[in-house]
Amino acid sequence: MITKGKCLCGSVELEIELASPETEMAACHCSMCRNWLGGPMLAIDSGTLKGVNDESSITRFQSSEWAERGFCNKCGTSLFYYLKPADQYHFPVGLLEEGLQIKFSHQIFIDEKPEYYSFSNETQNMTGAEVFAHFESEQ
Repeated sequence: MITKGKCLCGSVELEIELASPETEMAACHCSMCRNWLGGPMLAIDSGTLKGVNDESSITRFQSSEWAERGFCNKCGTSLFYYLKPADQYHFPVGLLEEGLQIKFSHQIFIDEKPEYYSFSNETQNMTGAEVFAHFESEQ
């Protein structure tokens, strides 16, 4: 399934292939995501970046040895989190076209979630250590 997303100013338009029509969403509570977005990152689990209309409007910031965060260098919209070892993109759900079936399935870095917010959905929750163990087992 193909969907599209665009930044606030419209300079960057992404074409994204989703694995299925019902897409899973995660909340990441790590300190970097909260610093980057002002709150948890709500993102689809993964998608394939099929096309970009203007790559020159995207800045990629290497936030760790294993990941990059992409944003529009004109308006600042967060575009993606790219997990380099898995060659996997995670896209903020607010970036995507309306009408997708999205299931809030899990939360990661739950041990870093501050007390001042919470979600009412029942989800699978993973600590930071569990997240790293999961990705190490996939390699």
